[in-house]
Amino acid sequence: MVMKSHKKVKELTGGKIQLTEGALYPTLHALEAQGILTTEVVNVGNRLRKYYTVTSSGKLMADEKVNEFSDFMNTMIFLLDLKPKMGKA
Repeated sequence: MVMKSHKKVKELTGGKIQLTEGALYPTLHALEAQGILTTEVVNVGNRLRKYYTVTSSGKLMADEKVNEFSDFMNTMIFLLDLKPKMGKA
């Protein structure tokens, strides 16, 4: 069974991130137009399904963004003198 992308995100994040189809698909189309994603259209039971794959340049960009975010978080932890906590409080 193929799960819709927005449902998969909700499941993987324990409901902390919930995407709407109205937000998800325009974003996917924009990422495709930028060359970050490629698509494959497959006929499944008389329905066309579109599968998205991250390109190699998309993976590089994702790595850069994750590193930028990590640097930002480390800076905020330092500035606020926070000690990271493991698990739930």
